[in-house]
Amino acid sequence: SRPILDMSYSRQFLDFQGSSIPSSMKKLVVTKLSQNFREAVTLQQDSPVPLPGDGDLLVRNRFVGINASDINYSAGRYDASVKPPFDIGFEGVGEVVALGLSASADYSVGQAVAYVKAGSFAEYTVVPARQAVPLPSVKPEFLTLMVSGATAYLSLKELGDLSEGQKVLVTAAAGGTGQFAVQLAKKAKCHVIGTCSSDEKGGFLKSIGCDRTINYKTENVESVLRKDYPEGVDVVYESVGGKMFDLALNALAIKGRLIVIGFIAGYQNPTGLQPVKAELLPAKLLKKSASVRGFFLNHYLSDYKMALQHLLKMYERGDLVCEVDFGDMSPEGKFTGLESVFRAVDYMYMGKNIGKIVVELPHSVNSKL
Repeated sequence: SRPILDMSYSRQFLDFQGSSIPSSMKKLVVTKLSQNFREAVTLQQDSPVPLPGDGDLLVRNRFVGINASDINYSAGRYDASVKPPFDIGFEGVGEVVALGLSASADYSVGQAVAYVKAGSFAEYTVVPARQAVPLPSVKPEFLTLMVSGATAYLSLKELGDLSEGQKVLVTAAAGGTGQFAVQLAKKAKCHVIGTCSSDEKGGFLKSIGCDRTINYKTENVESVLRKDYPEGVDVVYESVGGKMFDLALNALAIKGRLIVIGFIAGYQNPTGLQPVKAELLPAKLLKKSASVRGFFLNHYLSDYKMALQHLLKMYERGDLVCEVDFGDMSPEGKFTGLESVFRAVDYMYMGKNIGKIVVELPHSVNSKL
């Protein structure tokens, strides 16, 4: 029997490695609504470390994930009623360093957990215990599954209707979520085509099973699809928007399904959109009995834990590659510390990443015992 550690009402507590939890911390806060992340977000140096309530965990973040939608959040596009200042960052992996009495029924200090909750771009985040996911260890690979992996898994499962031999086109295939769409479509015995922006990314895609890579910087995607896939593609996993959306729509086969999981090409615009030729949409869909469906993870939360458990098992069995990009190849080097979140967002929008962009938050333990 382990001791129950009720720290929910304590002003002074030690973390599980014997060092004092500080009273203040760094965190990123949206102080102005703007699609320009650097303009919208401020690094605060001395925010109070939050205290966990009865059913909460206090998590010391070790790795936080960068998502294309961080820009949508800082621009206020998800909830018009939320006014600055507000916390930002959607997902984190770390250790429980304090917890409330009820939360201690299922969790203990020192346990590795992951979570999806606004406010992860901070040194410490309070997470309701029911929203946390226990992990065997603190590894950045687990973070890739929380939003990116779950989005690919649930969208393809619920909307893709994949079957053996079908052709699946994944746009931005070497990105955080594209890497999972490629692998999951391959597991469903589909023929997978992936678009990317460099030969290095193409090499990565081939290594995870992509049958045909298209480097859109050196090849004309439309011509390749028309020539190599004259009958069209059955499913498109689309996250780019703009011209790529139009092109993917035109490439659909009879009864084809186009799944929209984002449109990153427009997020940095004031409206968040890049125009598409949608006025022809009804005619194009009718002509092919095709469909376009949107997927937003928040609408599928009832299936989320099931999806995550499935993905975690796949990873632990060695059936899933979870590629992490720490920005080692970026001009200023690895993304370390909250200060580097700004660089990491820029890196994503320059299309440099292979896999999921993750920022490490180093923690030095100064034992006082």
